[in-house]
Amino acid sequence: MPTKTLRIPTSDGRADAFAALPDHGERHPGVLMYADGFGIRPVLRKMAHELAGHGYYVLVPNVFYRHGPAPVIELPEHIGAEARPQVMAQLMPLIEAHTAERVLSDADAYLRFLTTRPEVAAGPVAVTGYCIGGLLAMRTAAAHPGQVAAVAGFHAPVDTDRPDLLAELTAQVHLGHAESDMTPEALGELNRALDAAGVDHTSEIYPGTSHGFTMSDTDAFSASGLKRHWDRLLPLLDRTLANS
Repeated sequence: MPTKTLRIPTSDGRADAFAALPDHGERHPGVLMYADGFGIRPVLRKMAHELAGHGYYVLVPNVFYRHGPAPVIELPEHIGAEARPQVMAQLMPLIEAHTAERVLSDADAYLRFLTTRPEVAAGPVAVTGYCIGGLLAMRTAAAHPGQVAAVAGFHAPVDTDRPDLLAELTAQVHLGHAESDMTPEALGELNRALDAAGVDHTSEIYPGTSHGFTMSDTDAFSASGLKRHWDRLLPLLDRTLANS
């Protein structure tokens, strides 16, 4: 599966990124993939390549590019319980500095870049994200109605206190929540908010999962949770993008 190392022009410089794409030369629907807070690393590259294998051009930007190229901080091969506090202490200032203004400015740049790649087919794109990346995906989709046809977030926070943002969504939405992140009562409240905003969505708790369940380099990893994620994501993309 071909991989391209890229630099995306933004209002604040250039964001390093990589793209995974099918190994045959046609044009393919575009997917913008936002990493979790730990950023670009082997597990994200593996996931992007797996998605590309289903016929998509997958762009994965380093959202913390203002602080340096990925990996912005040094990460252990396995982000276990012992390593996590130190890693999070380094990451939190970067996350806090990534303001709503920066999120939207960067989203403009990422989508402009993605949709002008010669390998990307004309038409709408999809956005997917993990943990904080799921929140970025939802905000990107809300800011670009008509251009983003599908958005998926996994073990991600959701702007439940932003009905204005939900009302702007025209994309089909899937949210896969960790059991440790979301109670059934909170899920009901979220889904009622999505219904009230007229969002075409599926939103569910993945049984037996903890926050970060898609990431095989963390203690939270769940093989069944990752499979369920693919079982939800791939049909969503197939329904909404004109897959060639």
